[in-house]
Amino acid sequence: MHDQRVSFSLHDGVATVTLCCPQRANSIDVEMARQLHDAALRCDTDEVRVVLLRAEGPIFCAGGDVKSFGNAGDALPGLLAEILEPMNAAVACFSQMNAPLIIAVGGTAAGGGLGLACSGDFVIAADNARFAIAYTRIGMTPDVSTTYFVPRRIGVARTRQLLLCNPVLDAATALEWGLVERVVAAADLDAEAIKLATEFAAGPTQAYGAVKRLLLETLANDLKTQLDLEARTICEMGAGSDGKEGIRALLEKRAPRFGGSRR
Repeated sequence: MHDQRVSFSLHDGVATVTLCCPQRANSIDVEMARQLHDAALRCDTDEVRVVLLRAEGPIFCAGGDVKSFGNAGDALPGLLAEILEPMNAAVACFSQMNAPLIIAVGGTAAGGGLGLACSGDFVIAADNARFAIAYTRIGMTPDVSTTYFVPRRIGVARTRQLLLCNPVLDAATALEWGLVERVVAAADLDAEAIKLATEFAAGPTQAYGAVKRLLLETLANDLKTQLDLEARTICEMGAGSDGKEGIRALLEKRAPRFGGSRR
């Protein structure tokens, strides 16, 4: 039996995924990556309306398990590949599923932990949170979607600064730069994240997923391709129950009651 690194629970459409290995600073090893991928697959169902990713302990995620990297010696490339296959699959699954991904960051998010945090659709941070990349400090390069999601959040120039100069950002600076969407008191982090998740869970899940996928492709597509994709997507939403309900609610001047289903 492997030690539990990641826990999963589901209540009223809110899936809570928790990094639960604080004694290891929630660092990413093979087992953490596999368990996170398993949790992501459990989230990719119509039953899940929103995902809240959080962590136990004073460190959100310290990134890769550097101690195991040192112990691996010449076998390090193989170990890294073994970690990144399920880890990358987890990030891709969270990013492409319909349910919005809320990430609550308390304490430090470093290295791959910062990359994981920035993959969220909405990132809420405690006022004691700290953000650092620090790959080049140990002669390594970014992973866990860092060079994909971070520049989309803060731009290439600031991402380059993070990667080459390795500054540590406090929560206020992370908010100013656009690395996170909201900063709250550390004592209120879980409550505020759950409140936000509950609001998303009542929303149009299919439309949320479609928006996520449109945004993933927008920087790669030319205008015509993106226009065609938008047209096809909005027609699909118009055929779905949530699209019909949203229009009826607007015309009837009432709050919509979204079901989140495809039809």
